[in-house]
Amino acid sequence: MEIDVLIIGAGAAGLMCAATAGYRGKKVVVVDMGKKPGRKILISGGGRCNFTNENAAPENYICQNPHFVKSALSRYSAQDFIELVDRHGLDHHHKTLGQLFCDDSAQDIVDVLMTECDWAGVEVKMRNEVLSVTKTEQGYQVQTTETNYSCTSLVVASGGLTMPKLGASPIGYKIAEQFALKVLPTCAALVPFTLHDHDKQRFDGLSGVSVDCLVTAENGTSFRENILFTHRGLSGPAILQISSFWQAGQSVMINLLPDIKLTELINFWREESSQKSLKNCLNTLLPKRLIEIMYNEKIIPDKAVNQLNHAEILALANYLHNWQIKPNGTEGYRTAEVTLGGVDTDELSSKTFAAKKIPGLYFIGETIDVTGWLGGYNFQFAWSSGVACGGAV
Repeated sequence: MEIDVLIIGAGAAGLMCAATAGYRGKKVVVVDMGKKPGRKILISGGGRCNFTNENAAPENYICQNPHFVKSALSRYSAQDFIELVDRHGLDHHHKTLGQLFCDDSAQDIVDVLMTECDWAGVEVKMRNEVLSVTKTEQGYQVQTTETNYSCTSLVVASGGLTMPKLGASPIGYKIAEQFALKVLPTCAALVPFTLHDHDKQRFDGLSGVSVDCLVTAENGTSFRENILFTHRGLSGPAILQISSFWQAGQSVMINLLPDIKLTELINFWREESSQKSLKNCLNTLLPKRLIEIMYNEKIIPDKAVNQLNHAEILALANYLHNWQIKPNGTEGYRTAEVTLGGVDTDELSSKTFAAKKIPGLYFIGETIDVTGWLGGYNFQFAWSSGVACGGAV
């Protein structure tokens, strides 16, 4: 079958690219080995899809070349995507930190993309696995389980390795390596931490407890959001964010009281509530179950506030403001939201996402070495890279 553009992957980036190219009059086919298009979209944001972030800017992305994302993000912004969903009448709402979610269901976003593809004359072929890719004089021969395609442009939008249950596949990296493009090491990102056995036992009763914290990685990167204790370790937005900046063997520092200077507050308590126990006073600041563990481990002295000496106050303040914990690892690709690493952006044009050395070959979305923060940033890069590529193929 002869076509202009074949896109591997019916996810956010692939469908956006397909519609953009289709509207330019290109004959476009999207192939995907899964049963449904947009599988990661459907489960994102608790089924409501955090589809963009109003604040999306280059500094919200991790990439070995920090300038790479500038062109695509500036040419297709969060506001552009918001205007697209508004044209389709999709009801959505804002949450904190610039995040936008569907009012009803993530299916609404998939419906917008599939409608756009339909209007643009794009064919989307599901349950169609790519078996081989061969370069030809005119472009590419791509053998799938269903058809043999001849295309002028081949776009790889096959995603990363996250959530293997949804059919994650390394095919994008394999195609890059087949054409001698550099692929940077990959690992799970935006992912919960697991803890060593001794810490797991310490916090055994805290599963479900959430605390607003400032979490800092060893490289100095910090995020202020909730952490969540789980039966395996630590999760919550601040932990997912910091996981992208953490490396095996490193500690993370957690300020459990980011809005309070504990030494000053304890001195105030000494004047106002001198007979109260320190434990009861701290129960007003942090979850009781967490305070109980620290009390049992004698981190919190068994004293009234007026009995504390200067050294005890400083030690407690240092512990609560600079709690250090060394994760055992992460929960891995099974629960990660994105894959860190991928096709080296130095191999690609930042304007078109074309491979510099291989004419007619393009890589977009999560397959490449661009990882956004938690909060709609990765979807925005999918839309932006899809539009940039779709306008060039």
